[in-house]
Order: sequence, then C-alpha cells, then structure tokens
Amino acid sequence: MNLQSNPDGLAYRDFAYKDLSVKTLFMSKYQSIGKIVAAHGLNGEVVMAHNLGKKTNFKGLHAFFVEDRNKEMLPYFLESVKIKNDQESYCKIEGINTREAVKLLLRREIWLLQDDFARFVDSSSPLALLGFNLIDEGQDLGEILEVIEQPNQILCRIDLKGKEALIPLHQETLVKVDKKAKRVHVSLPHGLLEIFS
Repeated sequence: MNLQSNPDGLAYRDFAYKDLSVKTLFMSKYQSIGKIVAAHGLNGEVVMAHNLGKKTNFKGLHAFFVEDRNKEMLPYFLESVKIKNDQESYCKIEGINTREAVKLLLRREIWLLQDDFARFVDSSSPLALLGFNLIDEGQDLGEILEVIEQPNQILCRIDLKGKEALIPLHQETLVKVDKKAKRVHVSLPHGLLEIFS
C-alpha cells in the first residue's frame, strides 16, 4: 500500500487485491450503510445489517470498509454473500474464519465507497437523500451529509453556516423531494434554524 498526491492536492491510497486494483480517495466520501451485528455459524460468517432499503446480495461488490482507531478506512474483502431479508445479509469475509475472529468486528459500522453506495441503495430508502440539498422556502440550507432514521421522523445532518444542524423530516415538515434536481423541499417551524446559529 502506498500513499501519493495528485494535482488536486488530495492524498490517494492504492492497494491491490488479487486481480483487483482499487484506488480510494484517502479523504473521500464513504457512506455508512449499517453494522456487523452478529456471527453466523462457526466458520466466520457475519450478519450485516444495512439500511439500503432493499434485499441485496452485493453482487459485484469486492470490498466494504471499517474505520479503525486512527480514523482510516480498512478494506474487508467479500468471499460470498447470501440474502437473509431486506435489511440483513450473511457475509463471508476473506481472512475471517472463526467465530472468535468475528467478535472483533461486531457492532462495527460498515462503509461503502460513494459509487458503490449509489449502486446498491434503493431510491425509496431515506439514505438515498444523501447528497441532496435541503431547501426551506426557497433558501438552500446545504447538502444532506447524514441521514439518521428514528421511529417517527428522519433527521438530516447539514452544515449550516459552519455549524452542524439536525433538521427533522416528517409529515409536517416535508413538502416534496425532487430527485431530478437532488433537492428536498421543507417547511420548517419558525425559529428552528436560529437554534443552530
């Protein structure tokens, strides 16, 4: 693995795996899709819980990422995947061959590269709103950076004038979603944005 710069000043990390050559942007956008929630069987399979909004066997996905203690994304390579239900999949990860090895990954968040995320997320999933701009009565509040699902609402994390803001999306605030323009139109209660100022 080596680290190199490119003309835009960002660092890239190259790594090769068998016949797969992967170039990941060191400070690029990764997207969290869920967690490893359990071991399955005795041979190192894991249960991956995801919020992609549909059943998936991750066909064509070679690796997912887990953040280590140094905030670096480490790749884990998939050997096989079986669908459990629309929110979980059984995954066999290369090099993880025992139930004990799985314990090191339990409750760890799973990340995909942005391009892989776009291939697997269902358009009706709340996660599909990532990257959309939040518009309140004609004012662009910023890009949706994170989606937090709660029982009665969705919280969208944005950067509002340099500060983190959690904007609720629910029946009373959501006006419309314009998928073509990648905009979420809302009507927020008076005074809500001042809380984040």
